[in-house]
Amino acid sequence: MKTVTVRYFAATREAIGCDAETIHTAAATLGALRAELAARSSAHAAALAPERALRMALNQDMCDNPAAPLHDGAEVAFFPPVTGG
Repeated sequence: MKTVTVRYFAATREAIGCDAETIHTAAATLGALRAELAARSSAHAAALAPERALRMALNQDMCDNPAAPLHDGAEVAFFPPVTGG
């Protein structure tokens, strides 16, 4: 199991109802983590569904590769493609 910090921004944060959480996961990749999180609740499922356009960051670097390996202590962020105003 790995411990990772997950951060949510903008509409994703609003849909899930929190801005960050620290979780324990067996996910080996960024895509597997997204799927695992989507299975947690209906709010997570709606916000993180595979057909939703979401940007992802891994350790504060943009990473839209779902096969990117996930390591213990990683920070993952999910946010809509356009944020800000």
